[in-house]
Amino acid sequence: MPPSRRPGRLRHRGVAASGAALAALTLAGCSGTPTIEEVDLSSSDRAACEALVAALPDTLAGQDRVDVRPDGALGAAWGDPAYVLTCGVAEPSDYEPTAECSVIKGVGWYVTDEQLRDPGGDATPIALSLRPYVEVRVPADYRTEGIDRALADLAPALREHLGEGLSCL
Repeated sequence: MPPSRRPGRLRHRGVAASGAALAALTLAGCSGTPTIEEVDLSSSDRAACEALVAALPDTLAGQDRVDVRPDGALGAAWGDPAYVLTCGVAEPSDYEPTAECSVIKGVGWYVTDEQLRDPGGDATPIALSLRPYVEVRVPADYRTEGIDRALADLAPALREHLGEGLSCL
């Protein structure tokens, strides 16, 4: 099923990583093992993120799941270069109630205009329609063929384990 979009929705041509997303994700040394920064969450948000991470697929957009640091991190990664999901990220500082989202399998993914302007960079869509918020870092290598597929693969687990978030147009 193709992603559902409202008129004026963001197109799947891609997005670039925001500064906040880059701060939340670092790649560890030579091993290439993604490191997911620990986040301070309420006990209910932590429980939702733990349940989500346990339910995430072993394969995302054709890429196999890989180890992350630290063990027990509230996230997951797939492939090399890695798609990296982080659960419990903060609301973007530039979010406004009139923001547009791309809705893929019932999940509203938010990106900024700045992220759209760099089609050659990494993408970092944030699922703002569900809480706690989740972001997915999509390497530039996967932008043209894997971004919508990856977000669609994640949608069932996100909808099952996360609560209602912000609305997007």
